[in-house]
Amino acid sequence: MSAVNHRHSLALFISAAAALFSLFAALSFGAAETSLQDVLNSFLLSNEASFNTRIIFELRMPRTLLAFLAGSGLAIAGLILQTVTRNPLADPYLFGISSGASFGVVLLMALAGISAGFMLSAAALLGSLLAMSLLILIAGRQQSAQVESMLLAGVALSFLFSAFTSLLLYWSDPQAVAAILFWTLGSFSRAQWATLWLPLLVITLCTFVMLSFRRQLNAMLLGDESAITLGVRVQRFRVLMLVLSSLITAVLVAMCGGIGFVGLMVPHIVRFFISQGTIAGLLVTSLVGGTFMVWVDVLSRSLLKNQELPVGVITAAIGSVFFLSLLFFRKRRV
Repeated sequence: MSAVNHRHSLALFISAAAALFSLFAALSFGAAETSLQDVLNSFLLSNEASFNTRIIFELRMPRTLLAFLAGSGLAIAGLILQTVTRNPLADPYLFGISSGASFGVVLLMALAGISAGFMLSAAALLGSLLAMSLLILIAGRQQSAQVESMLLAGVALSFLFSAFTSLLLYWSDPQAVAAILFWTLGSFSRAQWATLWLPLLVITLCTFVMLSFRRQLNAMLLGDESAITLGVRVQRFRVLMLVLSSLITAVLVAMCGGIGFVGLMVPHIVRFFISQGTIAGLLVTSLVGGTFMVWVDVLSRSLLKNQELPVGVITAAIGSVFFLSLLFFRKRRV
């Protein structure tokens, strides 16, 4: 038992150290050339309002922190969905939650012209809650087939909301379409200190709730009947976890746009090294997701000179390869 605890502690320490290093190193990447020494000097001599210091603290740091929060939140949301549905291929996109949130934001941007602020988060939350409500309504109350119905309904809802979003883009003003389209592909370019509190608050609270329900989450992995035997109210608990996942996804979609496959990949990567049913496992999943997204953002700023690739394009390219590899190895096991 002590060996298992030691391994978990080691994994948590390595993940935390990698996250801190990534947050620090990512500040040196960007259009303006800065070295790690410049970043270190900016922290040590923060009173000096130099050009590099302003770039690091006012532009790169909020962007890097938002990228870390987005990766962490999406990894937690994916882990929640994979646990309550017992499906290793589940993530916010598969269940239509992200598509619903995107539809809510694009609807507000296209009709009201609002491109920032709390209203975007509210619209994303309403869209994701609408998708989740339809998902639960379509899945029905039959426990034996609920998980399978949720998966099929989630895929259908994802395509449905994507179709509505495309229709809104078709009817929108041509000058606004480019900005909305770039937003839907995912970007951290709008990160600001004044807006970071919302994703930080939501992801922190949802993570603490998930940690407090870790025993119920472990019971759900055994199946609905076993979870009921262990005293878990499966229907209510599943809805609660879906609400948490929807809340995380909605806030991140409003802040960053559509970023797929993170919730699918990261929980699987962590499972290779540590059990996710423990506190350390849940925290490692969050840290690995944040670290992964920080370096994805670095790639989006560095691959093309004087241009920025949408983050969602990079995660989709990496995630599609990971998804196909996962299906291939699962098929070989069978």
